Amino acid sequence: MRVMAVDYGDAHTGVALSDPTGLLAGTVTTIHSRKAEVVLEELSKLVKEYQVEELVMGFPRNMDGTEGPRAQLYREFAGQLEACTGMAVVLWDERRTTVDAHRILFESGKNAKKRKKTVDAVAASLILEGYLNAKRLRGEKREG
Repeated sequence: MRVMAVDYGDAHTGVALSDPTGLLAGTVTTIHSRKAEVVLEELSKLVKEYQVEELVMGFPRNMDGTEGPRAQLYREFAGQLEACTGMAVVLWDERRTTVDAHRILFESGKNAKKRKKTVDAVAASLILEGYLNAKRLRGEKREG
């Protein structure tokens, strides 16, 4: 079961795809557009091309767990993505993913300009990784 994670942003939207088994984060890409309709079209193409069966999207929360100031915008975009793909979108807590993505890229030697181009895709892969790990843990609890 292939899972796709989305790190939605104003100008750049990161996308991460799992392997076909849905166990490992794999392919990542970034959609560079400020227009929601362009982002939705590109995401729909990726869903079809990779035969995605599950969609997860980063959701902004404050450090105390309350919804962030952009929460309503993200809910609306998730609704548009659902309408566009015909698939339910799981909203996933994205706290710290962008900070962690910047740290990972910095530690790998990427300069600020290169980090800016790829940080959203790395953040999407962190969202995907967290989601897949949580799914695995829930599955192990049910079996054990």
